[in-house]
Amino acid sequence: MPVILIVIFLLGAISLFAYFIPLRLWISAIAAGVHISLFSLIGMRLRKVDPHVIVPAMIAVHKAGLTLTPDSLEAHYLAGGDVIRVVKALISADKANLDLKFERACAIDLAGRNVLDAVKTSVNPKVIEAPKNGLLSSVAKDGIELRVRALVTVRACIDRLVGGATEDTIIARVGEGIVTTIGSAEHYKDVLENPDKISKNVLERGLDSGTAFEILSIDIADIDVGRNVGAKLQTDQADADLKVAQARAETRRAMAVAEEQEMKARTQEMRARVIEAESEIPRSIAQAFREGKLGIMDYYNLQNIQADTKMREQIGRMDAGKGERAAPPEQTQ
Repeated sequence: MPVILIVIFLLGAISLFAYFIPLRLWISAIAAGVHISLFSLIGMRLRKVDPHVIVPAMIAVHKAGLTLTPDSLEAHYLAGGDVIRVVKALISADKANLDLKFERACAIDLAGRNVLDAVKTSVNPKVIEAPKNGLLSSVAKDGIELRVRALVTVRACIDRLVGGATEDTIIARVGEGIVTTIGSAEHYKDVLENPDKISKNVLERGLDSGTAFEILSIDIADIDVGRNVGAKLQTDQADADLKVAQARAETRRAMAVAEEQEMKARTQEMRARVIEAESEIPRSIAQAFREGKLGIMDYYNLQNIQADTKMREQIGRMDAGKGERAAPPEQTQ
């Protein structure tokens, strides 16, 4: 049992020693000319700093001829930054003669930006499509739709990466400038004849202000003629006006029908009252006979008057019909 305990103790001690003192890293650093002590490696472990990140970064910095202290790399590591990416960005910037300080690179990295890609974009400008997918639609003053796709060449500005707007802002501003330029054109043919007019107008707006990029050029890659939006809008407006007019006419017709039905109801009611009143006439005459207020001669005179009235009405209708048939030629025409 004591032998087994001793073996377990020795294995644990060796593992603990290998953990706190990575000999291979220390030997690699010494071979590369980076002077780092074993106590520094132990301190890194105690400070919860991974020496497998700091030591290779120190070797790369030393070989590139830059001057950085292990403490500065450890501080960036403890702040949550990507030490290897920052070191690669510093080396790339130094080779490209870009003025990039370690503090600025750390700030860019901690801000969530890829500082290495920013350095590469500063050296080798990138091309952004505006819009990213498909074509941008805009309408000229004559109502013709134009579909445009632009290629925007940008270069990253190291000084404006912290707090500067991203590529999406560039794409949005370029799209707005294209729509404004096409919308201000009198005819769509003017845009087709001079597509560089769009690029010039957009570049003059200073769209890269407040962004992390500098716009180098805007090139119209594709432009197509779309629909006649103006004619379609006019057609839709005419259809809408027609539907409104039909609705109003239907409303007036319904009101006229309702009024006609109401007049018919009133006429029938009046006829019913007249018939009811006429039915009372014989009763009144009979009552007058019984009371002696009406004699037989009076009744005959009343009958004669009614007969004369009917005859005159018939004669008047016959004269009116003859007058219409015998109208003068001017009136018939």
